[in-house]
Amino acid sequence: MQNILTIAGARPNFIKIAPLYRELEKHKDKFIHKICHTGQHFDENMSKIFFHDLELPEPDFNLGVGSGSQAEQTAGIMIKFEEVCVKEKPDLIIVVGDVNSTLACSLVAAKTGIKIAHVESGLRSFDRTMPEEINRMVTDTLSDFLFVTEPTGIQNLKNEGIDDLKVHFTGNIMIDSLVHYLPRIEKSDISVKMNIEKNNYVLVTFHRPSNVDNKDELQRVTGFLNRLAENIKVVFPVHPRTRNNIKEHGLSDSFHNNIVLTEPVGYIDFMALTKNAKLVITDSGGIQEETTFLGVQCITVRDNTERPVTVDVGTNHLAGTDLKKVEKIAAEILKGNIKEGRIPELWDGRVAARIVNILVD
Repeated sequence: MQNILTIAGARPNFIKIAPLYRELEKHKDKFIHKICHTGQHFDENMSKIFFHDLELPEPDFNLGVGSGSQAEQTAGIMIKFEEVCVKEKPDLIIVVGDVNSTLACSLVAAKTGIKIAHVESGLRSFDRTMPEEINRMVTDTLSDFLFVTEPTGIQNLKNEGIDDLKVHFTGNIMIDSLVHYLPRIEKSDISVKMNIEKNNYVLVTFHRPSNVDNKDELQRVTGFLNRLAENIKVVFPVHPRTRNNIKEHGLSDSFHNNIVLTEPVGYIDFMALTKNAKLVITDSGGIQEETTFLGVQCITVRDNTERPVTVDVGTNHLAGTDLKKVEKIAAEILKGNIKEGRIPELWDGRVAARIVNILVD
């Protein structure tokens, strides 16, 4: 029996580990599988609701690290995760994505001789000012199994000198959760609760520090949303950090009455909001992938993306951070000038099965 420990720390991680959990449950004769939640996202709306929505069990370990600077959070996770590794002696850890938990646990595993599987390897924005880029690069360097979501990931790893035998093109595991829960997503009544009309609203998310931590930038975002809301309803689930900054900078009363401000919602309801939106505007990473699968127009408010297949094949428009340009693209889309996309290769809902079969072999 091999001991496997799967790591999750933030909302996107839970979406990725849920299919792995279901698949590993089918191989109890081969693996002892446990889940470790680092507590990087500790807010109930950012964590507990997602565990419930995704039918994940209570984690076997909860490190309870919470927030802090990049160094504080990474160091805190490393110290507590090392204690878990000493006690459990896993043969393999599975890390997903690119958050601080991914990097911290990989460093501990590598230094203690534990093998590492990285799900979502090879993604590169080529922007080292993003903490996530550093997390991705270091984790891939340390990993023994690198599971790739899109063809550019294979080339990126090759360019970095990673051994081809470690690299496996398995597809996008985010889509496994989306496919699995589509029947429940379609039954969600979130649009009724919010009093919004399907295919007649824009869904927006902003959480990156460059957009929400500085008062001037946050006012820029607020002004942009207010102009957008003059013509169509805007739904804005507000990240806890964004909400704190809105309050701190005295902007709570500065939103157009056509903007629906809400707390972060659970996975099922958020995917229903995404699926039924006329347009999604975001500075997130993963949402680009889900809109591509669902065929929903998406504008990414960033200068780069580590997920270029969403632009080259999917429905994602990489607009940069100039909100005037974003506004122009949004106006064109709302007039009906949309981008036809298709679902990328191996985004088929069977990624976890491919990953686990490789681990079994």
